[in-house]
Amino acid sequence: MSTKTDTEVIIGGKVFTLSGYESEEYLQKVASYINNKVAEYNKVDSFKRQSLDTQNVLLQLNIADDYFKAKRQISLREEEIQNKEKEMYDLKHELIAAQIKMENMEKTVQTLQAEANENAKKIVRLETELKELKK
Repeated sequence: MSTKTDTEVIIGGKVFTLSGYESEEYLQKVASYINNKVAEYNKVDSFKRQSLDTQNVLLQLNIADDYFKAKRQISLREEEIQNKEKEMYDLKHELIAAQIKMENMEKTVQTLQAEANENAKKIVRLETELKELKK
């Protein structure tokens, strides 16, 4: 198990000590995200006029909205990846089928070429025999 990390962060101008099993950088990143949300909303006059409880609920709702939008994006990306993987799988099978068909066609071409060569030899032989018979 990882060791517990304690780090001091500043959120909304106040110092907090965060503890967790994540890295200090990660905890700072989380705090920075929250701090940016607080700063973003503190620029809005209608937000600042709300009670502290309402402000906190609005921040929580906004963060939850960000979370669900990010989760939806991940779900869409995973679906895209699955579709691409299926498409790639299908293309690989089509490629293999085409390669097998091509190999069979090459064998057929070789067989037909061999037959054509044999037939050409027969023609030469028959023409030679015909010339000899005409003499």
